[in-house]
Amino acid sequence: MREKAFNLLYEPWIMVLNLEGETEEVSLLTVLERAHEFRCLAGELPTQDVAVLRLILATLYATFTRADGQGNRKPINNSPEALERWKSLWELKRFPLEPIKTRLCHYEERFFLFHPERPFYQVAGLDRGTNYTAAKLLGNLSESGNKVRLFPVRTGDAKHFISYAEAARWLLYLNAFDDTSSKPSVRGQKMLSPGAGWLGKLGIIYANGTNLFETLMLNFVLINDNGEPWSNGHAVWELDEPRTDERVEIVLPQDWLTILTLQSRRLLLQREGSYVVGYRLLGGDFFLKENAFTEQMTLWRKDSREDVYLPKRHDPSRQLWRDLSAFLADGEGLRKPGIVRWLSIIKDQGHINHMVTLQIAGVKYGDKDFFVTDVFQDSLTINANMVSQLGQGWVTQIIRLLSITEDCVKLLSVLAADLAKASGDSDSLHHTAGAGNGSAAKAEAYFRLDMPFRKWLANIDPMQTDIAKAEQEWKNIVRGILLQLGEEMTHQSGEKAIIGRWVKGRLYTAPAALAKFRSKIIRTIEKGG
Repeated sequence: MREKAFNLLYEPWIMVLNLEGETEEVSLLTVLERAHEFRCLAGELPTQDVAVLRLILATLYATFTRADGQGNRKPINNSPEALERWKSLWELKRFPLEPIKTRLCHYEERFFLFHPERPFYQVAGLDRGTNYTAAKLLGNLSESGNKVRLFPVRTGDAKHFISYAEAARWLLYLNAFDDTSSKPSVRGQKMLSPGAGWLGKLGIIYANGTNLFETLMLNFVLINDNGEPWSNGHAVWELDEPRTDERVEIVLPQDWLTILTLQSRRLLLQREGSYVVGYRLLGGDFFLKENAFTEQMTLWRKDSREDVYLPKRHDPSRQLWRDLSAFLADGEGLRKPGIVRWLSIIKDQGHINHMVTLQIAGVKYGDKDFFVTDVFQDSLTINANMVSQLGQGWVTQIIRLLSITEDCVKLLSVLAADLAKASGDSDSLHHTAGAGNGSAAKAEAYFRLDMPFRKWLANIDPMQTDIAKAEQEWKNIVRGILLQLGEEMTHQSGEKAIIGRWVKGRLYTAPAALAKFRSKIIRTIEKGG
C-alpha cells in the first residue's frame, strides 16, 4: 500500500495570474484566501481553467450554502436568503477563509492526490480499464499510445514524467473533457457509452470579473431556474461511499454542487517517485443531457424534432457575438443559459453596475468524439444593463441587425460566383471554385467585422444610448467594410474578368458583378431598416 502524498488543500498546484501580470502556483486554500489578489486562472489551456474554476466554485457551494460569512451554520431556505447570502459575500470583496477551512479541512484526508483509500477524484485500487501513458493525460498534447503527434508541445521525458501539481490540473481536465476513445473493461459486454466528459458535451459559457474573486462570485449561482435555492447536494469528497462502478447512468441531479463535481470518468493516476507516469481509466457517471437545466454554464438549442432542449456546443469557426441570440435572447425556442439568468437577477438587484464579460471555452472533437481536434476560447464584453430586463429591447434590435449583417455577408458568395464565371474559374468539373472563394470571403468579412462589432456593442448603454443612432452606425460599418471587401475581390479577379465571358447566354463581367453586389448590399441594409 503506497503512502499518501500531495494534499491539494495545502500544496501549490493551481496556476493563477496575479495583478502584476506574473503567474503563480498556489494551493486550493490559498487561491480562495487570496482570490481578490489574482487576476484569473492561468493554466495550460482555457478548458483546463474551466475545470479548475468549477472545482473552486464547488468548495464555495459546499461552504456558503450551509454557513454564512462568519461561519455560523445557516442553510439557505428561500431565494431572499440566497440573495442576501450572496450580497454579504460580494460586499466583503474577499472570501472569509475560516468557514471555508472549517468545511474543507473536515475532509482533509480526501484531498490527497495519492491516498490508499480515497485519492482525490480517483478510485483507489482501480485494477481494470484502459491504460494510458502520461502523454495522453496532457490535454495540450493528448498523445495516445499508438498515435504520436508530429509537432508536440513537449518532447522527450517532459511528456512522460509529469509533476504532481500539473497532473492534478490535468486530472480535473480529463474528468471534464475526456474523449470517447477508452473501451469497456469487458469486451462484448453491452454497456451504455457515457460519451465525452460532461463539459465536453456543453457549450461552456461563464462570466469573467476584474479579478478571480469577482469571477467566482459572478458564477456563484444560488438560485435555480425555478427561482428557488438549490436542493441539498454533496460534493464528491463528501460522499461516504463514492461510486466506483463502470459506466453508471444516474438520474439528473437537482443540485448544482453534484454536477460541479460529477465524476465522468473513473481514474487512477500511476506514479514513479515524485512524478506521474500514466493512468488507468474507465467510463464513469453520466445522465441524459435533454433538458438538463441543472447545468448553469451552457448554451441551449431546441431540438427541432422534439420539445426538448439540448446543450449547444460552440463552433470554433464562429465568433461568440454571432451567436448572441443563444445567450441573451428570450422567446419561442430560445433559452438563456443559467449563468446569464443569474447575472440578470443580481443586476436587477443593483449588485453589478459595470461592464460584464462573458467567456466561452471548449473543445472540438472528431469522429464521434473519439479524439480532440481543437481547443478554443472567446469572450464578449457588454454593458451590465444588457443582461437585465431593461436590455431586452436592445437585445431584440441587435439580433435583428445581426440577421441583416448575415444576409449582407452571404452576398459575398454571390459576388464570388459571378467573378468566377467572369474569369473562367467556374469551369472546373464540380464548379466549386466560386463557392470556395465565397467561403473565404465570408470568413474574411467576419474577421473584419469582429473588432468593430465588439467596440460598437461595448459602447451601448441601454440607459443612455440612442437606439436609432446606434443602429445607423452599425449599418454604416457593415456597408463600408463589405463594399471595400467587394472591391478588393473584384480587383483580384484579373483582367479576364474585366472583359468577361458569356455563360449560358449571359455576359458576366467583373464591373457588372461589383455593381450588382453594391446594389444588393444597399438594398438589403435599407430593407432591414
